[in-house]
Amino acid sequence: MAGKLDGTAGVNGHRIADERLLDNEQAMVDNDPGGMLRATASAGAQVRESAALAAETDLSMLEDEGRPRAVVVAGIGTAGLTGNILATVAGHRCPVPIIGHRSAGVPGWVGAADVVIAVSASGRSPEALAAADAATRRGARLVAIGNPDSELQAMAERARAPFIPVPRRAPARASLWGLAVPVLLAARSIGLVKVNEADLAETATRLDADAERCRPSAESFVNPAKALALGLVGSIPVIWGSSPLATVAARRFADTLAANARYPVMAGALGEAGRGRVGLLDGVFGGLAESSRDIFADEVEEGELTRLRLVVMRDGGLNPENEADEPVVVEERRADAVQTLAERRGVRCDVLTAEGGSALERLASLVAVPDFASLYLALAHGLDPMAVPAIDEMKELSNAIPGGIE
Repeated sequence: MAGKLDGTAGVNGHRIADERLLDNEQAMVDNDPGGMLRATASAGAQVRESAALAAETDLSMLEDEGRPRAVVVAGIGTAGLTGNILATVAGHRCPVPIIGHRSAGVPGWVGAADVVIAVSASGRSPEALAAADAATRRGARLVAIGNPDSELQAMAERARAPFIPVPRRAPARASLWGLAVPVLLAARSIGLVKVNEADLAETATRLDADAERCRPSAESFVNPAKALALGLVGSIPVIWGSSPLATVAARRFADTLAANARYPVMAGALGEAGRGRVGLLDGVFGGLAESSRDIFADEVEEGELTRLRLVVMRDGGLNPENEADEPVVVEERRADAVQTLAERRGVRCDVLTAEGGSALERLASLVAVPDFASLYLALAHGLDPMAVPAIDEMKELSNAIPGGIE
């Protein structure tokens, strides 16, 4: 395999996107041999399946010891994002801190008063395994979530800790909902988050409906994911979330754009952007680039200066009349402001607005279409969204490092 590690082996596709590929279903199938479109369309089924598997797991030992001092969700990549999902669904009224931990082991303060949720799609992530081991040694309550018949399950069984199985979908980024729902239900068992069966059912239905709208056979002019993907062609995407929930969705979109479509991307909270990063709109990829570009041009022409494409994710799901929800008003005003700034500078902007009653459903509504868009952007460039040579090569090169990477 060493002969392949030349920096270019396995890099296929083409720099200029071909919009016609997205209206050619057979071409998309040919460029998606691993079935990433099919896996992404399974999001609703993942919610139902993982909820059923969590219901079959005995979580009574978590409940018996009552409310913990803190919850640590340990994992890397998509597994790590589940900690952010738990924190945002639990909201600011959560009675204990929820900490996402994305490196090996657990924070030094973790002890018998705490709960550690170790998450790994494969069940062999060094970060999750080290967290499970550390939690056991320190006497913390442990919950493990991952691939059945894996090292993580064996570790949980040795510690007599609950293990929630998640059927493996490769790559891990295709298992977001399969991983997130067990984390939420484990936290529910100790009274930290309010997620009921109706919330899960409505979220699954929402994901099913979005998968239908974004199906490969739906042409670009009626498919919101294809339209979003084509708007991002040849750009540097900047994705900002108006709220903590929307920011989780923004960072998820950034992850999938980088991995599936191999696009450089910036993502974060709109509040943070307003303290400095909003200056990007004035820069050489923002207003300065736009001033010399034909605003009616649809195609990325050879030699054209790369420009920013802003994506604003908005979440007005809370009640602004409630005093505790006043930050929502500020967040929405910021979203209005940044859209106005972009318009004044000629920077194109896509706006995605959360829909749904529960926090979980609103999050799903902001994640589903962008997940598909990242795949369609890859396919428009003739790329296989599942096979990412750089990821495989990095794993091989890291084998010399103790513990390696997942």
